Amino acid sequence: MDKDSKIFVAGHHGLVGSAIVRALAAEGYASILTRTHAELDLEDQGAVRAFFDAERPEYVFLAAAKVGGIHANSTYPADFIYKNLQIQNSLIHASYTHGVKKLCFLGSSCIYPKMAPQPMKEEYLLTGTLEPTNEPYAIAKIAGIIMCQAYARQYGVNFISVMPTNLYGPHDNFDLQSSHVLPALIRKFVDAHAKSLPSVVLWGSGTPRREFLYVDDMAEACLFLMNTYNDSSIVNIGTGDDATILDVAKLIAEKVGYTGELEFDASKPDGTPKKLLDVSKIAGLGWRAKVSLPAGLERTIDWYRKNNKNSK
Repeated sequence: MDKDSKIFVAGHHGLVGSAIVRALAAEGYASILTRTHAELDLEDQGAVRAFFDAERPEYVFLAAAKVGGIHANSTYPADFIYKNLQIQNSLIHASYTHGVKKLCFLGSSCIYPKMAPQPMKEEYLLTGTLEPTNEPYAIAKIAGIIMCQAYARQYGVNFISVMPTNLYGPHDNFDLQSSHVLPALIRKFVDAHAKSLPSVVLWGSGTPRREFLYVDDMAEACLFLMNTYNDSSIVNIGTGDDATILDVAKLIAEKVGYTGELEFDASKPDGTPKKLLDVSKIAGLGWRAKVSLPAGLERTIDWYRKNNKNSK
């Protein structure tokens, strides 16, 4: 990408999109295109086509998606498959018809089978059944991957797909009804500390293992791949390390300064028992994550406290 290339970041208000915009700006890219949902409904194929007609972006980061944790996925499965398919179809097809030089589609580690061998290699895609709690979302993301590969095969376009592990950082969703596990934990512990609550109740058993990647690392990886990688086969992006939810909860409590009790509600689902990506492919290409989990948590907790008036 040239510094003056027109680059469209779809979903720039979200966790990943906002980090990609920060990374592009820091690297000196001067023509970053963004639109709010009010300005452009990405589910509306006609509106997307009109936007591409008018702006003619040369590069596209497809970071827009309907996302959420176990509760949101279980409550709104139809929304998760419909909205994500609509967004993907509109943007991928418009990128092809308008001659976009390169597109980066952001998938998710939930595309891999629930009981996939660990760590999960890229070739494990479509080798087993998915985790039931987020199957509609995962199927939408798999469709996006296959769509990019199909367009590359039929039309020769340069559309790449990246599979991030669990992401966290500034501009995350901290709503307890729809957030992922890490921002939910941060909110619970910050609020409990502020209110001097005697205990914090967490979902599940605390035993599932998860890998967490600071979102600014993810954004740097996306820029790295946009500038160096030209193949439709997927690329995992992660740290290569994981921890139990209990260990992560204890670390967050320590960073927040919360000294109360931790309780687990075993009636709530755990989700996949272990999710760790094999990151040897991207490491071989020359990229590794830089921000440690303790450092990333400190930055995220600080951002949440500054941006949520009730969490002081």
